[in-house]
This record gives sequence, C-alpha cells and structure tokens, in this order.
Amino acid sequence: MAMAKMLLLVAMALVSSCSAWELNIQMPTKRLQAMDEAVAPLIHALRPLLGSGGELGSRGGVACDSWVLGVEAHNVRDWKTVPAKCEDYVGHYMLGEHFRRDSKVVIDEALAYVETLKLAGNGKEIWVFDIDETTLSNLPYYEHGFRTTPFNATSFNAYVLEGSALLEIDVSCRTEDQRAITVANLHSQGISGWKDLLLKQPGFKGSAVAYKSGERQKLQDARYVIVGNIGDQWSDILGAPEGARTFKLPDPMYYIG
Repeated sequence: MAMAKMLLLVAMALVSSCSAWELNIQMPTKRLQAMDEAVAPLIHALRPLLGSGGELGSRGGVACDSWVLGVEAHNVRDWKTVPAKCEDYVGHYMLGEHFRRDSKVVIDEALAYVETLKLAGNGKEIWVFDIDETTLSNLPYYEHGFRTTPFNATSFNAYVLEGSALLEIDVSCRTEDQRAITVANLHSQGISGWKDLLLKQPGFKGSAVAYKSGERQKLQDARYVIVGNIGDQWSDILGAPEGARTFKLPDPMYYIG
C-alpha cells in the first residue's frame, strides 16, 4: 500500500500548484459575488459559448460549461469530438487553474481515503491506476484543437512512441506493443516497484469497460483486494469489480466507452 500512497502523491504533484479553495459562509448575494471574483482571474477567457454536442446539439445547441458538466456527470455519452465552438472553452479549462483545481479536489479526497485504510500488510491490497490523462498527461498532444477533430490513432501512437510524457502505472487501453516505451518512461521519471503494468493484448475487440473490468476480475480472482481505483474516464472505473472506492478525474477532451 506504500506504493499506492507514493503513486497518489506523485499524481498530486501534477496539480499541487493551484491555490487552496476556501469556502466562506456568507449571505447568498455576497457569496455569489465572492465566487465570481475568485473564478474570474482563473478562467477569464472562458465564456458559456453555444456549441453542438450529440443529442444536445440537435436540440439547438448547449452552453459549453453545461456540456462539460454533462460529460463529467456521464449524461453526455458516446461523443466523438468536442463541439467546435467549445474549443476555446475546453482549452482554457485544461490549461488554466480551473482544471488543476478540480483535479486537486479528487486527489485530496483520494489521499484522505488512503489515510483511513487499515491494511493487512499481506501484499494483496492494491490500487488500480489508469495511465492516459490520469498518471500521464497528454496535453502536449491535444492542445492543438482540444479534440474538436476526430481521434487519429496513427498520430497519437507516434506521440506515445516519443516517450515524452509523465507516466505511472497500471491498467491501460494502450497495447502490448507499447510496453517498452511505457516502462522506459516510468523509469525515466524515477517510478519503479509497481506490481504490474497491464496492457491490452492484440486482437481484443471488446469495449474499454469490458477490458478493464475483466482485468480487475483477474486480479480479484488471484485474491488481490482492490482498495482503490482512479481514472479519467467512466470506463476506467465502471464494471464489477470496481474496487472498494473509485475516483474520477475530470477530462472533457475525449470519451472512451
């Protein structure tokens, strides 16, 4: 479990630069004004622009902030691209303090949960991490367009092979042929001692939910206890066995079902 705690602390380092968010109890009008003043400098360029987003778009457009909320709440599903008119909104969100602040809330909750664990110390208690957009940030790849165009597997795989991003561990939809570069990247960041790095085998045709829940089931069948599970996609954490506690990081850039 010490490894799980270390990995969480490393992940937290990605978002620890944002300032603390304090909640002040005030009268409603003053509270709203204080919130506006606090948020304005952080996401000054964000505006609730109208864009199209699947079924919502077909009904006359949806505000970009509401579209992102729908994505994070898992109400907007099976979308292929970020609405074109929301490129600036998503871009400023991902590159600004707002994304870091939202991520920090998740990481802080995960760390608080870790502190409550009573571990048996038998080497069978594990924490499952997703890789891309959880322990690895691919923002250098996505920052041009922020997925307003369809995903290009060829160019993304070429980016992965450059080995230029920060990684950690665990169950990933990356394929087995990317193991060497992934391991090398882990080592280059000083990360070692993980229990396993599970990558998709060639020819797997199922969904991400089927793949990742299947790998977790294998771990459980081997008598491992999944005390925690964290990812940026709902498909990272849905599907039994999910683990004792799950954590969902924000990611409005793409959807994997």
